[in-house]
Amino acid sequence: MSKAFVTQLSRKFKTPPSSCYKYARSISHWRQYEMGPPDPIVGLNEAFALDTSPNKVNVGVGAYRGDDGLPFVLPCVREAEQVNIQNIELDHEYLGIVGDTTFVRLAVEFAYGKDSHILTEGRVAGVQTISGTGGLRVFGEFLKKGGHNEIYVPNPTWGNHIPIMKNAGLEVKKYRYYNPAISSLEFDNMINDLKIIPPGSVVLLHACAHNPTGMDPTKEQWQEISKVMKDGKLIPFFDCAYQGFASGNAPEDAFAIRMFVEDGHQLATVQSFSKNFGLYGQRVGALSIVTADEDEAKKVLSQMKMAIRPMYSNPPKHGAQLVKTILSDERLSMDFINQCADMAKRINEMRIKLRTALEEGGDRNWEHITKQIGMFAYSGLTKEEVTALRDDHSIYCTLDGRISMAGVTSRNVDYIADAIKEVTKK
Repeated sequence: MSKAFVTQLSRKFKTPPSSCYKYARSISHWRQYEMGPPDPIVGLNEAFALDTSPNKVNVGVGAYRGDDGLPFVLPCVREAEQVNIQNIELDHEYLGIVGDTTFVRLAVEFAYGKDSHILTEGRVAGVQTISGTGGLRVFGEFLKKGGHNEIYVPNPTWGNHIPIMKNAGLEVKKYRYYNPAISSLEFDNMINDLKIIPPGSVVLLHACAHNPTGMDPTKEQWQEISKVMKDGKLIPFFDCAYQGFASGNAPEDAFAIRMFVEDGHQLATVQSFSKNFGLYGQRVGALSIVTADEDEAKKVLSQMKMAIRPMYSNPPKHGAQLVKTILSDERLSMDFINQCADMAKRINEMRIKLRTALEEGGDRNWEHITKQIGMFAYSGLTKEEVTALRDDHSIYCTLDGRISMAGVTSRNVDYIADAIKEVTKK
């Protein structure tokens, strides 16, 4: 506030300037804003950072770690960085609203398959986005502008799906997906819920490595889901955040998306390259929509651009350049496949070790730990047990019992298992 304004108040009310300063602050426009609740993941990280225990373990963050517990950069990414550093033709000019068009082409080929007929027919409208989160928001805005007022998501789903879609103006409704009482997919209830969703509704599906449960439908179940949605005239929207990272096989992880395409769905897909390429801080993603024909694709693309322009104008360049460098080079692409498979292998090995350690000397069934896939294990721990893990053992995970398997290493797996057994005995 200005000194002149305080002097004015002092003269008007015949009070000392010091009192006027306090008064002026009390009438600030910003006083209407209350303190927002802390983000659960950020709060978890802050608590972990303050913990002085030498045994503390963070299994809350959804980012890959090596068996040494440290952040891991894929060697193919390091090599792509060096290739780009030496490329003197690269600049720092703005990308267009769509983003790097070569990256977009490679991204949709990665999801749908290079020889997919929807690509050769020009039926896919695609844009680069600010990772999966940005792609979700763009699609939400696109839906709202197109007359949609709601979207259906699985229960449970990634926590950010709900506020993203609500902020885009959509009502978020849920269909049954997972039964925590039996730590398993409740497939029959899921199908029953899908059958009563109104025709023309958009239904969000996790392409692979469902977050937070790690429990995916089987191929046969995916086929039934596709049929029910096709019969019900529902619009599938795939969130594909773990392709290649889930099973170690990128085409296998895209099975559901590609099958739905072959079944004739005009679907949409949002992709993130954070987990599979380890590019968490680069915010690399893509959003694509399958249309009826090439002319319709052009119209849809124009509307996607209209959603992006006032939102963030255009996406960042560096991360997309890295993915483009890798996917456009045959050898680097093969290196990526092998290195991604190595990450998936380590995660699966930790699942087996954790389950084995948990079941030693106990009578509780932990089979779901190894039935799940991807970065997370939906442990089935209660909020009270999670709190006891944190308070008594300095092990940090989210209150819903979701454990990031990337934080489990050969050095801490037994400690984690012993702590879980201790808190589940109480």
